Amino acid sequence: MAETTSPVKLEAPTETPQELIISGKESLENYIQKGSDAGTFDASLPPLEIPIIDFGLLTSPSSSSQELEKLRSALCSWGCFQFVLRASVLEFQVINHGVEPALLNKVREATKQFFGLPLAEKKKYYQEDGNFDGYGNDKMQTLHWSHLLYLTVHPEDKRQLKFWPENPEYFRETLDEFSKQSEVINQILLKAFARSLNMEENCFLDMFGEQALMLARFNWYPPCPRPDLVLGVFPHTDGSGLTMLLPDKEVGGLQFLKDNQWYSVTVIPEAFVVNVGDQLEIISNGIFKSPVHRVVTNSERERISLVMFYCPNQEKEIEPANWLVNESRPRLYKTVKNYNRLYFEQLKLGKRAIEAALL
Repeated sequence: MAETTSPVKLEAPTETPQELIISGKESLENYIQKGSDAGTFDASLPPLEIPIIDFGLLTSPSSSSQELEKLRSALCSWGCFQFVLRASVLEFQVINHGVEPALLNKVREATKQFFGLPLAEKKKYYQEDGNFDGYGNDKMQTLHWSHLLYLTVHPEDKRQLKFWPENPEYFRETLDEFSKQSEVINQILLKAFARSLNMEENCFLDMFGEQALMLARFNWYPPCPRPDLVLGVFPHTDGSGLTMLLPDKEVGGLQFLKDNQWYSVTVIPEAFVVNVGDQLEIISNGIFKSPVHRVVTNSERERISLVMFYCPNQEKEIEPANWLVNESRPRLYKTVKNYNRLYFEQLKLGKRAIEAALL
C-alpha cells in the first residue's frame, strides 16, 4: 500500500496528533511502536534503488520482451517498482490520454487543501460506524502519526458520494478522472505481469473479476516532534492485489524492508511507486512478493500522498493459479474468500494475514 492497505477501523480525529499531545489529551507514548517493530527510526537510510519500469515499453512490440523480463525480476525479487508515465506513449496506450503532470499536481493540491480545511468542514466526512469510507485515522494499539481519507472509487455503483469532499470544489472530478486512468493502468500492468510469466495476458484480470475493487486512500502526515520514535504507518504488507502510490512531490518517508534492512524510497515527482499486495502473491503462488513497508515521519515538514488499492472482487475466491502450481512449485496458499476480512482479523492480532493463508 504502497503505504498501507485497505481500510481499518477509523476514528474521527478532533485534533491533529501534535495538538493532542500539546494539549495533554494524548500521550506521545501511545504513538511509540511496541514489540518486534520497536526501535529508533531513521529517515536517512540508504536509498532503495527500486527498479524503474518504462510503462510505454511494456506494450511496445519492439522492446516489450526486455522490459517484461525487467518487470518480472522486479516483482519476484523486490515486489515493487517505479514507472514513469510518458504522455506521448500513454496517449496511444490509454485511450488517447496520458496521466499528465498537471493532473498529478491537481491531485496533490486537492489533497493538501482538503486536509487543510477547518475541522468543522472535515467533520462532514467522518467515517460512520461499520463503514470504511470517510475521514479519520487508523486506530491501532499503537497510533499512526497520520490522518486519512478513504473512498471507494470502483465499482462506481459502490461509491458513497456523501464522503467525497465538495471542498475544494474540484476534488470530486479530479478523483474521478484520476481513478479512471488508474484503473486502466492497473489493467495494463496486470496484463504485463501475466506476459512476464509467459501466461495468457488476461488470466490475472479474469481472476480479479469485472467487479474488481478500487480504493483511494489520501494520507496526511503532520510534522512530528520525535520522528526517531514515531511512525506515520507501522510495518505491514498490503492486503490488496496491486497498490499504486502517488508520493509527495518533495518529502520522502516511504521505506521498504529488504534482506532485513530498511531502505528509503527516492522521490521521483512524476513517477508512481507500485507494489504487489498479498492477494496477488497468493494468485501467483508466491512468485510475486508482497513487500513489507512503512512510513517514517518528519520533524519539520508535512507530507501528503495518495494510494490506490486494486483488489479482486470480494465475492470471488482467490487461490494460486492452476498453471503456476506444479511438482517443482507446489501449491503454497489456501483458497480464500474476502481476503480483506482475514487481513483485518490478523492485523488486530498484530499478525500478517499472508502467513495465515499459507497451507
